Amino acid sequence: MSFSLIVFNILLCRFEAMVGWIDVYAQFNGGEPQRSKVRCLGVTLRCLKDQLNECNIGVNPRDTRRVKYVRYKRPTLDEGSVSFTWVELTNDENVKSMFWEHNMFQSIDMRVTLLRSTEDIINNLIPPKDHD
Repeated sequence: MSFSLIVFNILLCRFEAMVGWIDVYAQFNGGEPQRSKVRCLGVTLRCLKDQLNECNIGVNPRDTRRVKYVRYKRPTLDEGSVSFTWVELTNDENVKSMFWEHNMFQSIDMRVTLLRSTEDIINNLIPPKDHD
């Protein structure tokens, strides 16, 4: 890859982050990571989960599960090297911090746990057959 193309990609990523979008590689329930863009300005945890639900439905239209838990790779700079740890998002402040921490990276790796709602489970139960 040429130097000018690398610079262009870095500038493009910075521009997208400035206008409120960032690339996310979300792995839903251990499947293959799915790339999508999510809004990153003024986003709450609920809003992020809704965006990830949309991403999952786009890839798996029949999937009725919804996002329950989200973890991401948090970068840590230590003595000139970057290391990553997995952190669960539990509130809006976590989401804001995640996007702030990733403003110099091109993307965020996420692990997303999808669960079925109680109503969905009940609706899919097979009623017992009457043996009369």
